[in-house]
Amino acid sequence: MNNELYPPEIFDRRRRHALRARAIGRSGDDFLWHHIAQDMAERLSAVTRTFEHALIIGPIGRWYGQILPPNVPCTLAPLRDVVAENDAPVALEEDRLPFTPGSFDLVISAGTLDSVNDLPGALIQIRRILRPDGLFLGHMFGAGTLAMLKAMLLEADADRVTPHIHPQIDLRSAADLIVRAGFTLPVADQDTCAVRYGDWRSIVSDIRDAGVGNALAGPRNYLGKDVAARLEYAFAARADAQGKVTESFAHIYLSGWAPSENQPRPAKRGSGQVSLADILSKDPAG
Repeated sequence: MNNELYPPEIFDRRRRHALRARAIGRSGDDFLWHHIAQDMAERLSAVTRTFEHALIIGPIGRWYGQILPPNVPCTLAPLRDVVAENDAPVALEEDRLPFTPGSFDLVISAGTLDSVNDLPGALIQIRRILRPDGLFLGHMFGAGTLAMLKAMLLEADADRVTPHIHPQIDLRSAADLIVRAGFTLPVADQDTCAVRYGDWRSIVSDIRDAGVGNALAGPRNYLGKDVAARLEYAFAARADAQGKVTESFAHIYLSGWAPSENQPRPAKRGSGQVSLADILSKDPAG
């Protein structure tokens, strides 16, 4: 077998499932998912059409009742191996969708696209399983997410740098991907959420509650017994007068329609939204 045809994957698929399975058993408040669900519901409410069959990919499916209009048939795909018996979901991954073309007229994928091995392929597959004039709503954590924690971990690693958080793409790159995937009337925008923390352990706890931790492939290095003390020092060096540090979560939202002769009118864009033409025409340096 020619291994060049199968390049190494960036993310470990088993770890992705394990992170979500661990999050189910935790007792956190899932504020990140609540934020995404509320935003998705607001965006969908601006669409003046009726949907016949929706697919929701990822843990965001737990909030399907909040996101979808009443009485919309929905298939849940939570991206985990162990699932509750009463919700009868489908365990899958975004770049390995098992559905036939034209299965849904609404697909929502949120909170996990930034850790997909083949993101361009996943977006193309999503477009293909949509019926003509079907809507895709997507979300991923973008560049700038957890910038403070990344800086503290880099400092705590000292001369033994280890990847703890996978890199995320920026808005411009995400916009380019949805255009290349063949969606029509595409829109991309970003919302940055700032959260104040009183210690670095609370940041890590929130990441684990959301199930969006480090899924990078490769071995895990032992951090050492004194890494906690180094993180305490790094946090204290950045804390304000109240002893808190501000962490950021960059939420990138994507939307697009499956090609059709009769396309819906684009939803009104808020103050933070820009068209893809606006994004792709800008000079990256400017």
